[in-house]
Amino acid sequence: MNLSISGRQLELTDAIKNYIEEAVDALYKYNLDIISTRVIVSADEKSGKKGFSVEFVINLAKKETIVIKHKDKDLYAAIDIAAERAKKVLRRTHDKITTQKGKTKENENEIIVLDGADEIIPMELELYKPLEIEEALQRLKDAGLQFYVFNDMDAKMRVIYKRTDGKFGLY
Repeated sequence: MNLSISGRQLELTDAIKNYIEEAVDALYKYNLDIISTRVIVSADEKSGKKGFSVEFVINLAKKETIVIKHKDKDLYAAIDIAAERAKKVLRRTHDKITTQKGKTKENENEIIVLDGADEIIPMELELYKPLEIEEALQRLKDAGLQFYVFNDMDAKMRVIYKRTDGKFGLY
């Protein structure tokens, strides 16, 4: 990754540059393809009041450029707050990529292995027409299952199950 640090109306000392480099290094933990980061630090003086402005420009591969700006009276506080905001944006971007909604179709039916032995194969559920409770009970008996999930005639999701005493229960 390329890192560019520049100062406007301000002499950047080695301590300030090192502080910015440490803040930028913390952005790598999200495993995003960061192509380059540009940090622009400028001194502002309005109405006799001194302040500092920090701008982070982060270029991500295959994504838009992220621009974070913050102004503060203290230079180090401005750097910290801008870096925290950049972390928040990168975390959200990372979460969008890694959550279920962000997954592609090719990962949809992957096998999940738990404890090295059990396998869970995600499947898309088929939607059935609403059933009468008696019809669901008959399907449960015919299939020899422990329980059966169905939609009743009132469009409520119901579960009919076989109890240990041989009778049937309904939720």
